[in-house]
Amino acid sequence: MILLGVVLVLLPPAILGAAYVGYPAVLWLWRKLRKSPSPLPPFEEWPIVTIVVPVYNEAGAIASTLDRILATDYPAERRHVLVISDASTDGTDAIAQGYADRGVTLVRLPRRSGKTAAENEAGRHLVGDIVVNMDATVVVPPGALRHLIAAFRDPTVGVASGRDVSVGDREQEQSQGESRYVGYEMWVRRLETDCGTIVGASGCFFAIRRSLFDSIFPEALSRDFASPLIAREHGFRSVSVEDAVCYVARTRSLRAEYRRKVRTMTRGLETLWYKRRLLDPIRYGRFAFFLFAHKLLRWLVFPALPLAVIGVAMLTVTTSWGWILAVAGLLGLGAGAAGYFWPAGSAAPKLLTTAAFAVSSQVAGVKAWIGALRGELNPVWEPTRRPDPVTPGGSA
Repeated sequence: MILLGVVLVLLPPAILGAAYVGYPAVLWLWRKLRKSPSPLPPFEEWPIVTIVVPVYNEAGAIASTLDRILATDYPAERRHVLVISDASTDGTDAIAQGYADRGVTLVRLPRRSGKTAAENEAGRHLVGDIVVNMDATVVVPPGALRHLIAAFRDPTVGVASGRDVSVGDREQEQSQGESRYVGYEMWVRRLETDCGTIVGASGCFFAIRRSLFDSIFPEALSRDFASPLIAREHGFRSVSVEDAVCYVARTRSLRAEYRRKVRTMTRGLETLWYKRRLLDPIRYGRFAFFLFAHKLLRWLVFPALPLAVIGVAMLTVTTSWGWILAVAGLLGLGAGAAGYFWPAGSAAPKLLTTAAFAVSSQVAGVKAWIGALRGELNPVWEPTRRPDPVTPGGSA
């Protein structure tokens, strides 16, 4: 009984270590063994692209977003902008229509259907060879679009993902752990790119070949995760583009971040199940390993957490030191709860913010598994409301 309890307690940290330390270590060694790719020739002519901006009630952000898109240094005659309104009710549509004479097309869904449904509708209005998906609440520097599209000089690339940079006021926000996690995730994607392919794109800013764009993709699933999977099914690889920077504001509320994590993880689990055949190592080799280690292995820690609680309970009955584990766990939960419910607008101690981010992430993961196993699909989209991103240069 003691041995079983120890195994159950050690299961989550073992999975975490394999996913967050072991996998990047394998990628790092793999990269060392690979030859550097040969430089690619520039485009003779930049491809025609359609930039798709799905929105729901973004009246406060859509104008500045469109202004930034129109200010990019990508050739204007080879760039089309398509705003898909998910039946917005706050004046977003009127603002977007005001840009019609500057090459912006507005398409409105008749009823709220969700982000993926809006993206599916975009498939009927695409122009050119490349589709760029961009959120309405991010800041993309003027040169980032060129860097993103330049990845398609390589004919083996089907999807190019931007590099998210989490920005905001470090003194005022509760969710500073979000920034550290985003930085880690971008580092792993860079390693994956150097080793051949990534297995998930940035939902805020990514591009895909039009020939791979699925206009009937299931509305309850995640297109940004699925796009590299679809690309691999068609023999393409996907890359993260270091210079295609996308500034994303951190949420000021851990509660908003918690809801976002539940939604994205539930959709991610359902998307992986939908494309589960890509986990076959015989058919998909390296990609299957990347997909398992980067996605499924990380997510497996959450169903292991209840088992760890059972293990601690078993050890408290059979050993004296089991109580030490139980007390330590309760202290960690207490610190996480204190950080989670810390008054908004005031700076919490770093220890509490870190504990709150960790605990809320684990709880969100468990809830996501429950929702996915129950088939609780909710395609209707409620965008995470974030503050205006403050970029390193100080502009929003």
